[in-house]
Amino acid sequence: MFAVFTAAIAPGMALLAYFYLRNQYTPTINGLILRTFFIGALLVFPVMVLQYAFMIEDVFSDSISQSIIVYGFFEEFFKWFLLIIFAYQHGEFKRRYDGIIFGVSISLGFASVENIFYLFAHGLENAVGRAILPVSSHSLFGVIMGYYMGKSKLEPNNKSSYMILALLLPVALHSLYDLILSVFHFYFLYIMIPFMILLWWFALHKVKVASQLDD
Repeated sequence: MFAVFTAAIAPGMALLAYFYLRNQYTPTINGLILRTFFIGALLVFPVMVLQYAFMIEDVFSDSISQSIIVYGFFEEFFKWFLLIIFAYQHGEFKRRYDGIIFGVSISLGFASVENIFYLFAHGLENAVGRAILPVSSHSLFGVIMGYYMGKSKLEPNNKSSYMILALLLPVALHSLYDLILSVFHFYFLYIMIPFMILLWWFALHKVKVASQLDD
């Protein structure tokens, strides 16, 4: 049990450390990062209940609807909504990169708990694949969400546009990720590998731009 738990949370901790160590933070920000991580972890439970309810009621039962609405929209909307409530309005949110680290934190809190459930259900042999794909993709969706949320905070002239992008881009990318898994089945890696490379490039580009604009 301990081995499964450790394997489940280790990728999330490693990715959070990677993005965290790129900047320096005050003690207040550190506490807020930890809080958003736990909020993301707790978010798994209502989202899973909601997803299960739709499946039991046979609503959005086809793979396209499930990918776009049940997984892509539900998961990213609730992260976005809770970030607005618990991080965006906080006075210590002062840099574009703050948005990125908050987005990564809430996403990895969610991904870590989701990963715990998955590995307990399906076995430790899935740990590497889960780390490479679902956990890392959640972190990258968080980067993109946080980047545009940071832009909204620091560039009020386009506040609404950036807030919409902070939701729509992660939803679109998350939906596409799940569509690749559900539509291509055994051949999904032929599409998923280029997708993940482009996703990493896009997210790290946003990290670089945010850091430059904050200097």
